[in-house]
Amino acid sequence: MTAFLLVATIVVAFAVVLVLVIYLVGIIVALADAKNSLAKLAGGLVAIRDHSAPLGEHVGAINGGLTALLKGLLAVNGDLAAVVRVAQRK
Repeated sequence: MTAFLLVATIVVAFAVVLVLVIYLVGIIVALADAKNSLAKLAGGLVAIRDHSAPLGEHVGAINGGLTALLKGLLAVNGDLAAVVRVAQRK
């Protein structure tokens, strides 16, 4: 009877260790995939930073042009509002 209990205990302990090893290997694989994905993401972010760096030099000129465009559009809006007022009187 003692031999049976010893064998049963060893089998159960081996099964528990085997299940733990399987889960730990799964976790290792998932972490390795996450590491690879993060490496690709970091590389992409570096590429975005490098490709968008020259834009900083041109933002001021674009902003100045848009400011001038805004002034013109506001003037046109005022003219169109005057036309609408005249058209509504008739």
